[in-house]
Amino acid sequence: MDLFNRTGKMALGSRLRLLTAKITEEADKIYKLYKVDFSPKWFPVFFVLYDEGAQGITSIAEQIGHSQPSVTKIVKEMAKAGLVKDNLRSKDKRKNVADLTEKGKYVAAKMITIQGEDIDKAIDGIIAEATHNLWEAIGEWEFLLEQRSLLKRVEEQKKLRESQEVQIVEYEPKYKAIFKALNEEWITTYFEIEETDKKALNNPEEYILNKGGKIIVALYKNEPLGVCALIKMDDPEYDYEMAKMAVSPKAQGKNMGWLMGQHIVNTARQLGATKIYLESNTLLKPAISLYYKMGFQKIQGHPTPYQRANIQMELDLTQNN
Repeated sequence: MDLFNRTGKMALGSRLRLLTAKITEEADKIYKLYKVDFSPKWFPVFFVLYDEGAQGITSIAEQIGHSQPSVTKIVKEMAKAGLVKDNLRSKDKRKNVADLTEKGKYVAAKMITIQGEDIDKAIDGIIAEATHNLWEAIGEWEFLLEQRSLLKRVEEQKKLRESQEVQIVEYEPKYKAIFKALNEEWITTYFEIEETDKKALNNPEEYILNKGGKIIVALYKNEPLGVCALIKMDDPEYDYEMAKMAVSPKAQGKNMGWLMGQHIVNTARQLGATKIYLESNTLLKPAISLYYKMGFQKIQGHPTPYQRANIQMELDLTQNN
C-alpha cells in the first residue's frame, strides 16, 4: 500500500491494525462458509474453554492477555449464543467459572478439526508463497518486545540521538556560576549545603584546578547543562576523586551523566591514575545506577568530610572496565 511506503515504519501499528481488520473480516466470512454462527473475537476465550475445560474469568484473561471486563463481556455474548454456560461453581465451590455447553463442544469440535485443518493448509500455502514466515516472525516479535518494549527502544534511540548533540568542554571562568548553580540545585533538593561544598563551589580554581584537578562542562546545543570534576586526592590508595557531577533537569534523557563520566575516566587514565574514588548517597538511585554501569564497585571504611555520604565506591583503572 503506497501510504505505508510513504510513512515508513512509524506507521507499524496502523499497518498491523489494517492487516488485522482484513483477516478478521475474512475470518467472519470463513465461519459463514462452514455455517457456524460465531464471532472471530470470541475465538481465544472459546479455545481456552475447549482446551482447558471450565475456567474462571481471571484465568482466561491471564492466558489470552485480555482484561477481565473484556473476557466477561465475551463470555456473556457466547452464553447468549448458547455456546457457553457462565456463573457455574468450580469443583471446590470457591469461584464462578464458565464452561462450554453441549452446543459449544459440538461447534468447537467442528471448528478445531474440519475447519481448522482447512485454515492451517491455506495459511501454510501463503507461507510457502511468501518470502518471510509471518507466523514465526510474529512469535519472534512478541518475544523480543517482552524483553524490551517498543517504547523502551524508542526512548533509547531518542537518548542516543540527543546525546550526539552533547559537547564536553574544559572549564573556563565563564562557567563558574553554572558549576555552582547546578551543584547547589541537586544538593538542596535532597540535602543541605555543607562547608566542604561551599569551599569547592565558591572557589573551584583554588580547591580543584590549582591542585591538579579538572572540571568539565557538558553543553547541549551550546547551553551548559552538566558539570563534573576530577579532584586530585592526597591519598596513598586513590589518585583522583570523581565529584561534583550535576545535570540540569532540562537535560534528563540525553545521556549527559554517562558522557561526562566516561570523559572523566578517560581523563584520569591520561593523567596516569590507577584508581578513582567517589562518594554519594543511596537516595540518588539514578546516580548510583550510573556509577555501577561505569564499573565502580562499593567499598567501605574510607573517611569522608560529608555528612550526606553513605556510600563509597572505587573504579580500578588497571582492570578492563
